[in-house]
Amino acid sequence: MLQVKLIVTGDDFGYCPRRNQGIVDCFLAGAISNVSLLVNGSAAADAAKLARRYSIPIGLHANLSEGSPVCEVLKTNSSLLNQDGFFHGKMGFRTALSRGLLNMSEVKQELKAQVELFHELTGHLPPHMDGHQHVHVLPEVRHVFAEVLEEYGIKYTRVPVEPGLHNCDWIPPSLMDFYLGVEEDSFNTVDVFTKHGIRWPDIYIGLSTMGKNMSVSSIWSAINSAIVEVTSRAPSPAHPALQSRTVTIELMVHPGYPSVPPVGGCGEGPDDFSQSWERLHELQTLIKPELQSHYKSRNIQLCSFKDL
Repeated sequence: MLQVKLIVTGDDFGYCPRRNQGIVDCFLAGAISNVSLLVNGSAAADAAKLARRYSIPIGLHANLSEGSPVCEVLKTNSSLLNQDGFFHGKMGFRTALSRGLLNMSEVKQELKAQVELFHELTGHLPPHMDGHQHVHVLPEVRHVFAEVLEEYGIKYTRVPVEPGLHNCDWIPPSLMDFYLGVEEDSFNTVDVFTKHGIRWPDIYIGLSTMGKNMSVSSIWSAINSAIVEVTSRAPSPAHPALQSRTVTIELMVHPGYPSVPPVGGCGEGPDDFSQSWERLHELQTLIKPELQSHYKSRNIQLCSFKDL
Protein backbone atom coordinates (compact mmCIF):
# COMPACT_ATOMS: atom_id res chain seq x y z
CA MET A 1 0.00 0.00 0.00
CA LEU A 2 1.15 3.53 -0.80
CA GLN A 3 2.43 5.27 2.31
CA VAL A 4 1.43 8.91 2.75
CA LYS A 5 3.32 11.29 5.00
CA LEU A 6 0.98 14.19 5.80
CA ILE A 7 2.27 17.44 7.27
CA VAL A 8 -0.69 19.35 8.72
CA THR A 9 0.66 22.87 9.24
CA GLY A 10 -1.14 25.37 11.49
CA ASP A 11 -0.30 28.77 9.97
CA ASP A 12 -0.15 32.11 11.79
CA PHE A 13 1.16 30.77 15.12
CA GLY A 14 1.99 33.86 17.20
CA TYR A 15 -0.86 35.99 15.81
CA CYS A 16 -2.67 36.28 19.14
CA PRO A 17 -3.00 34.32 22.42
CA ARG A 18 -6.31 32.77 21.31
CA ARG A 19 -4.81 31.59 18.02
CA ASN A 20 -1.88 30.12 19.93
CA GLN A 21 -4.20 28.26 22.32
CA GLY A 22 -6.28 26.85 19.47
CA ILE A 23 -3.21 25.65 17.59
CA VAL A 24 -1.76 24.02 20.73
CA ASP A 25 -5.11 22.31 21.46
CA CYS A 26 -5.13 20.99 17.88
CA PHE A 27 -1.56 19.70 18.20
CA LEU A 28 -2.25 17.98 21.53
CA ALA A 29 -5.33 16.32 19.96
CA GLY A 30 -3.11 14.89 17.18
CA ALA A 31 -4.91 16.98 14.56
CA ILE A 32 -1.95 19.07 13.33
CA SER A 33 1.69 18.03 13.24
CA ASN A 34 3.55 21.25 12.47
CA VAL A 35 3.23 25.03 12.89
CA SER A 36 4.39 28.13 11.04
CA LEU A 37 5.35 31.13 13.20
CA LEU A 38 4.66 34.81 12.45
CA VAL A 39 7.61 36.40 14.22
CA ASN A 40 6.01 39.85 13.95
CA GLY A 41 2.81 38.52 15.52
CA SER A 42 1.75 40.11 18.81
CA ALA A 43 2.05 36.75 20.63
CA ALA A 44 5.15 35.35 18.87
CA ALA A 45 7.30 35.05 22.01
CA ASP A 46 4.48 33.19 23.79
CA ALA A 47 4.07 30.90 20.75
CA ALA A 48 7.77 30.02 20.77
CA LYS A 49 7.55 29.12 24.49
CA LEU A 50 4.50 26.92 23.83
CA ALA A 51 6.29 25.15 20.96
CA ARG A 52 9.20 24.43 23.28
CA ARG A 53 6.95 23.27 26.14
CA TYR A 54 4.94 20.85 24.00
CA SER A 55 7.71 19.91 21.49
CA ILE A 56 5.73 21.27 18.55
CA PRO A 57 7.70 21.25 15.26
CA ILE A 58 7.92 24.89 14.18
CA GLY A 59 8.97 26.76 11.05
CA LEU A 60 8.82 30.37 9.85
CA HIS A 61 5.80 32.04 8.22
CA ALA A 62 7.64 34.95 6.59
CA ASN A 63 5.45 38.06 6.60
CA LEU A 64 5.90 41.00 4.23
CA SER A 65 2.26 41.99 3.88
CA GLU A 66 0.57 42.39 7.29
CA GLY A 67 1.57 44.60 10.21
CA SER A 68 5.04 45.93 10.94
CA PRO A 69 8.54 44.83 9.93
CA VAL A 70 10.88 43.38 12.56
CA CYS A 71 14.01 44.93 11.03
CA GLU A 72 14.61 48.16 12.99
CA VAL A 73 15.96 50.22 10.09
CA LEU A 74 12.90 49.37 7.96
CA LYS A 75 10.35 50.57 10.52
CA THR A 76 10.59 54.08 9.08
CA ASN A 77 11.04 55.27 5.52
CA SER A 78 11.01 51.91 3.72
CA SER A 79 9.48 50.86 0.39
CA LEU A 80 7.78 48.00 2.27
CA LEU A 81 5.54 50.43 4.21
CA ASN A 82 2.37 52.30 3.28
CA GLN A 83 1.60 55.87 4.38
CA ASP A 84 0.38 54.59 7.77
CA GLY A 85 3.74 52.96 8.46
CA PHE A 86 2.56 49.34 8.05
CA PHE A 87 3.15 46.71 5.36
CA HIS A 88 1.06 47.30 2.22
CA GLY A 89 -1.42 44.45 2.86
CA LYS A 90 -2.22 41.25 0.96
CA MET A 91 -3.31 42.96 -2.27
CA GLY A 92 -1.48 46.23 -1.64
CA PHE A 93 1.86 44.37 -1.55
CA ARG A 94 1.07 42.82 -4.94
CA THR A 95 0.08 46.18 -6.40
CA ALA A 96 3.23 47.91 -5.10
CA LEU A 97 5.34 45.05 -6.50
CA SER A 98 3.70 45.21 -9.95
CA ARG A 99 4.36 48.96 -10.04
CA GLY A 100 8.04 48.47 -9.28
CA LEU A 101 7.79 50.30 -5.95
CA LEU A 102 9.40 47.65 -3.71
CA ASN A 103 13.12 47.60 -3.07
CA MET A 104 14.26 43.95 -3.20
CA SER A 105 17.27 44.63 -0.99
CA GLU A 106 14.80 45.75 1.71
CA VAL A 107 12.74 42.59 1.14
CA LYS A 108 15.92 40.56 1.68
CA GLN A 109 16.86 42.59 4.76
CA GLU A 110 13.43 41.97 6.33
CA LEU A 111 13.41 38.24 5.50
CA LYS A 112 16.85 37.83 7.10
CA ALA A 113 15.73 39.81 10.17
CA GLN A 114 12.74 37.46 10.52
CA VAL A 115 14.99 34.38 10.31
CA GLU A 116 17.28 35.90 12.95
CA LEU A 117 14.34 36.72 15.24
CA PHE A 118 12.95 33.19 14.77
CA HIS A 119 16.36 31.85 15.87
CA GLU A 120 16.38 34.18 18.86
CA LEU A 121 12.85 33.14 19.93
CA THR A 122 13.16 29.37 19.37
CA GLY A 123 16.88 28.67 19.79
CA HIS A 124 17.19 27.13 16.31
CA LEU A 125 16.85 27.97 12.63
CA PRO A 126 13.54 27.10 10.94
CA PRO A 127 13.50 23.67 9.24
CA HIS A 128 10.99 25.15 6.79
CA MET A 129 9.98 28.66 5.73
CA ASP A 130 6.99 29.78 3.70
CA GLY A 131 5.21 33.08 3.03
CA HIS A 132 2.21 34.64 4.77
CA GLN A 133 -0.47 35.22 2.11
CA HIS A 134 1.81 33.38 -0.35
CA VAL A 135 4.10 36.38 -0.91
CA HIS A 136 7.15 34.10 -1.25
CA VAL A 137 6.18 32.92 -4.76
CA LEU A 138 5.62 36.40 -6.21
CA PRO A 139 7.86 37.68 -9.05
CA GLU A 140 11.20 39.10 -7.83
CA VAL A 141 10.39 38.13 -4.23
CA ARG A 142 10.83 34.43 -5.11
CA HIS A 143 14.50 35.00 -6.04
CA VAL A 144 15.31 36.90 -2.84
CA PHE A 145 13.38 34.36 -0.75
CA ALA A 146 15.33 31.47 -2.32
CA GLU A 147 18.65 33.24 -1.68
CA VAL A 148 17.79 33.70 2.00
CA LEU A 149 16.81 30.03 2.40
CA GLU A 150 20.02 28.91 0.73
CA GLU A 151 22.15 31.28 2.83
CA TYR A 152 20.68 29.91 6.08
CA GLY A 153 20.54 26.28 4.94
CA ILE A 154 16.74 26.14 5.28
CA LYS A 155 15.85 23.10 3.17
CA TYR A 156 12.07 23.17 2.86
CA THR A 157 9.36 25.53 1.69
CA ARG A 158 5.80 25.46 0.35
CA VAL A 159 4.75 25.68 -3.31
CA PRO A 160 0.98 26.32 -3.28
CA VAL A 161 -0.24 24.42 -6.35
CA GLU A 162 -3.31 22.42 -5.33
CA PRO A 163 -4.51 19.51 -7.50
CA GLY A 164 -8.20 19.67 -8.34
CA LEU A 165 -8.47 23.39 -7.44
CA HIS A 166 -10.04 24.23 -10.82
CA ASN A 167 -12.97 21.88 -10.08
CA CYS A 168 -13.87 23.55 -6.76
CA ASP A 169 -17.06 25.33 -7.82
CA TRP A 170 -17.89 26.38 -4.24
CA ILE A 171 -15.03 28.92 -4.19
CA PRO A 172 -16.38 32.41 -5.07
CA PRO A 173 -15.00 33.85 -8.37
CA SER A 174 -13.04 36.72 -6.76
CA LEU A 175 -11.25 34.33 -4.38
CA MET A 176 -10.69 31.80 -7.18
CA ASP A 177 -9.02 34.56 -9.24
CA PHE A 178 -6.64 35.20 -6.34
CA TYR A 179 -5.93 31.45 -5.96
CA LEU A 180 -5.28 31.05 -9.69
CA GLY A 181 -2.83 33.95 -9.48
CA VAL A 182 -1.06 32.19 -6.60
CA GLU A 183 -0.99 29.00 -8.66
CA GLU A 184 0.54 30.74 -11.69
CA ASP A 185 3.15 32.43 -9.48
CA SER A 186 3.93 29.03 -7.93
CA PHE A 187 4.47 27.35 -11.31
CA ASN A 188 6.87 30.18 -12.20
CA THR A 189 8.73 29.70 -8.93
CA VAL A 190 9.52 25.98 -9.26
CA ASP A 191 12.71 26.44 -11.33
CA VAL A 192 13.99 29.20 -9.02
CA PHE A 193 13.57 27.11 -5.87
CA THR A 194 15.01 24.02 -7.58
CA LYS A 195 18.10 25.96 -8.70
CA HIS A 196 18.74 26.96 -5.06
CA GLY A 197 18.41 23.35 -3.84
CA ILE A 198 15.16 23.99 -1.98
CA ARG A 199 12.65 21.17 -1.58
CA TRP A 200 8.94 20.96 -0.80
CA PRO A 201 6.40 18.18 -0.30
CA ASP A 202 5.10 16.31 -3.36
CA ILE A 203 1.68 17.92 -2.99
CA TYR A 204 0.19 21.01 -1.36
CA ILE A 205 -3.47 21.30 -0.31
CA GLY A 206 -5.33 23.87 1.76
CA LEU A 207 -6.92 26.46 -0.54
CA SER A 208 -10.07 24.44 -1.24
CA THR A 209 -10.45 23.47 2.43
CA MET A 210 -10.02 26.89 4.02
CA GLY A 211 -12.38 28.39 6.61
CA LYS A 212 -16.03 27.55 6.04
CA ASN A 213 -15.08 25.22 3.15
CA MET A 214 -13.33 22.83 5.55
CA SER A 215 -15.09 19.55 6.31
CA VAL A 216 -13.98 15.96 6.84
CA SER A 217 -15.16 15.20 3.30
CA SER A 218 -13.43 18.24 1.71
CA ILE A 219 -10.12 17.31 3.36
CA TRP A 220 -10.60 13.73 2.31
CA SER A 221 -11.42 14.67 -1.26
CA ALA A 222 -8.37 16.99 -1.44
CA ILE A 223 -6.08 14.22 -0.14
CA ASN A 224 -7.52 11.73 -2.65
CA SER A 225 -7.02 14.20 -5.54
CA ALA A 226 -3.46 14.75 -4.30
CA ILE A 227 -2.66 11.03 -4.26
CA VAL A 228 -4.13 10.48 -7.75
CA GLU A 229 -2.16 13.46 -9.07
CA VAL A 230 1.21 12.46 -7.63
CA THR A 231 1.02 8.80 -8.56
CA SER A 232 0.39 9.75 -12.21
CA ARG A 233 3.14 12.38 -12.32
CA ALA A 234 6.40 12.11 -14.25
CA PRO A 235 9.58 12.34 -12.10
CA SER A 236 11.34 15.73 -11.80
CA PRO A 237 14.49 16.93 -9.97
CA ALA A 238 12.44 18.23 -7.03
CA HIS A 239 10.28 15.11 -6.94
CA PRO A 240 12.15 11.98 -8.04
CA ALA A 241 10.29 8.82 -9.04
CA LEU A 242 8.24 7.25 -6.26
CA GLN A 243 10.54 4.26 -5.81
CA SER A 244 9.79 4.07 -2.11
CA ARG A 245 6.02 4.43 -2.73
CA THR A 246 5.91 7.25 -0.19
CA VAL A 247 4.04 10.44 -1.01
CA THR A 248 4.47 13.62 1.04
CA ILE A 249 1.59 16.11 1.33
CA GLU A 250 1.31 19.41 3.19
CA LEU A 251 -2.17 20.46 4.31
CA MET A 252 -2.26 24.17 5.23
CA VAL A 253 -4.76 24.98 8.00
CA HIS A 254 -5.71 28.01 10.12
CA PRO A 255 -7.30 26.73 13.34
CA GLY A 256 -7.75 28.86 16.45
CA TYR A 257 -10.19 30.52 18.79
CA PRO A 258 -11.38 33.78 17.17
CA SER A 259 -9.29 36.88 17.97
CA VAL A 260 -10.94 39.50 20.16
CA PRO A 261 -9.86 43.08 19.30
CA PRO A 262 -7.77 44.96 20.13
CA VAL A 263 -5.61 41.92 21.07
CA GLY A 264 -3.75 40.21 18.25
CA GLY A 265 -2.40 40.86 14.80
CA CYS A 266 1.05 41.90 13.63
CA GLY A 267 0.97 45.55 14.65
CA GLU A 268 -2.39 46.76 13.30
CA GLY A 269 -4.73 44.61 15.38
CA PRO A 270 -6.48 41.42 14.21
CA ASP A 271 -7.98 41.10 10.70
CA ASP A 272 -11.52 39.95 9.85
CA PHE A 273 -10.60 36.31 9.11
CA SER A 274 -8.86 35.95 12.48
CA GLN A 275 -11.96 37.26 14.29
CA SER A 276 -14.42 35.06 12.38
CA TRP A 277 -16.09 31.80 13.40
CA GLU A 278 -14.19 30.12 10.55
CA ARG A 279 -11.08 29.71 12.70
CA LEU A 280 -13.04 27.78 15.31
CA HIS A 281 -14.81 25.80 12.58
CA GLU A 282 -11.39 24.64 11.28
CA LEU A 283 -10.29 23.65 14.78
CA GLN A 284 -13.48 21.66 15.43
CA THR A 285 -13.26 19.90 12.05
CA LEU A 286 -9.60 18.94 12.41
CA ILE A 287 -10.06 17.28 15.81
CA LYS A 288 -13.01 15.12 14.66
CA PRO A 289 -12.30 11.43 15.42
CA GLU A 290 -13.56 10.32 11.99
CA LEU A 291 -10.80 12.36 10.31
CA GLN A 292 -8.19 10.67 12.52
CA SER A 293 -9.61 7.22 11.73
CA HIS A 294 -9.58 8.06 8.01
CA TYR A 295 -5.84 8.70 8.28
CA LYS A 296 -5.23 5.37 10.00
CA SER A 297 -7.32 3.38 7.52
CA ARG A 298 -5.42 4.84 4.55
CA ASN A 299 -1.90 4.40 5.99
CA ILE A 300 -1.46 8.18 6.37
CA GLN A 301 1.16 9.17 8.91
CA LEU A 302 1.16 12.71 10.31
CA CYS A 303 4.66 14.19 10.49
CA SER A 304 6.62 17.45 10.20
CA PHE A 305 9.24 18.75 7.79
CA LYS A 306 12.05 17.45 9.95
CA ASP A 307 10.70 13.91 9.44
CA LEU A 308 11.03 14.06 5.64
